[in-house]
Amino acid sequence: MKNIARREFFKKSGLVVLGLGMAPTLIAQARKNGRLRTAHIGLGGMGMADLDAISSHALVDVVALCDVDSSALAKAKALHPNAKIYVDYRTMLNELKNDIDAVIVSTPDHTHAPASLMAMKLDKQVYCQKPLTHHVSEARAMKKMAEKKNLITQMGIQVHSFYDYKLATLLIQSGIIGKVHTVRAWSPKNWGYDGPAPTGSDPVPSNLDWNLWQGTAAERPYKEGYYHPGNWRKIMDYGCGTLGDMGVHIFDTPYNALELDVPMTIVNECRQPTGFGFPENNTVTYEFPGTKYTADTLKWVWYDGEGAPASHTDLALPNGDALPDQGAMFMGEKGRLLLPHFQQLPRLIVDGQYQKMDIESFNLGAPVKDYDSESKKHYHQFVDACLGKDECSAPFSYSARLTETILLGVIAGRFPNQTLHWDSKKAKFAEKGANQFLDGKYRKF
Repeated sequence: MKNIARREFFKKSGLVVLGLGMAPTLIAQARKNGRLRTAHIGLGGMGMADLDAISSHALVDVVALCDVDSSALAKAKALHPNAKIYVDYRTMLNELKNDIDAVIVSTPDHTHAPASLMAMKLDKQVYCQKPLTHHVSEARAMKKMAEKKNLITQMGIQVHSFYDYKLATLLIQSGIIGKVHTVRAWSPKNWGYDGPAPTGSDPVPSNLDWNLWQGTAAERPYKEGYYHPGNWRKIMDYGCGTLGDMGVHIFDTPYNALELDVPMTIVNECRQPTGFGFPENNTVTYEFPGTKYTADTLKWVWYDGEGAPASHTDLALPNGDALPDQGAMFMGEKGRLLLPHFQQLPRLIVDGQYQKMDIESFNLGAPVKDYDSESKKHYHQFVDACLGKDECSAPFSYSARLTETILLGVIAGRFPNQTLHWDSKKAKFAEKGANQFLDGKYRKF
């Protein structure tokens, strides 16, 4: 299929005639009515969880459901029988632009930006799953669009609103371990694939529209077990690997607590690229400019894949304790703070021993360890913000920068063991060969 630029994609979607400035009027109408009308794009595993959480808010009306998989669509329709159903999100958004207030995007990563930007062009408030985008250029475009149109936005990083992550942010910003010079974060999950690209093709399941599933990505034959459902995170054309999946969650609190911007340098220790799947093991080292909570510069090391993290004295725990399966360790002037992922309280370590902390002074109440109630807070915050009753804690102004940081590490995986130098103002690498991966051609579909 023909490749087209992002700008041309939106022209072809019939959006060039739309004017600006509608958002305040539409959201004012939603606030006047006291209810939020939502449309949901993507109804797979995470999409159903998003639908459940958003619709659990008493002031939400689910107006439309969209998925390229008829089986997923049927399950969602059974829960919301009054909602209109669609296979193509472009058709849904164009037909219902006057009947919806907010759009929830829960698709594979490569469709996040195309669907979200189209909704934003139509002045819809957007909740988009993490990572915000598949390409750095898309993250910047979504941030710019949200600011230009004054839209309510939220990235789907539910743990951002969890008790233990809020507490860790307050502890770090209180100076409990002094200025932080290093963060080490890890996940042993493996959303990589070191094997060869598949050959041949398999029949497309009758319930799947394979053309629409691929969307703007390059066209390829369907192969059972490689893409849909579930395995797309491993593949460069569709996902962002383990870093883009778990990294967004685990980076979020340190990134937020230390008030970081995007990094200056990135190096990924991994296997040579295959052009198809992400490496199964990555060690990504970032260097960030300093902030008021850090040393002059901050070193950040990410480990993923089987066996992660690599052994290091920074990660040794008192009493020979084992590290949590996933998490982050802050190293500061006065000690270390361990933040497990997730729903475990952070732990202060000074001189090789655990130390008690006064957490009551932060007025967060008693620790909460109920996932169902905690996770809905992030979704309900978005709904309430749309209705003028709250503010989002992970808007695109924040989550686009976090996503950019993650994606720079993903790109570094194409240049193993080579330090890449990032110029944030110019949005370019000093290493020219890396710049081709900041954007992607959109297929006309």
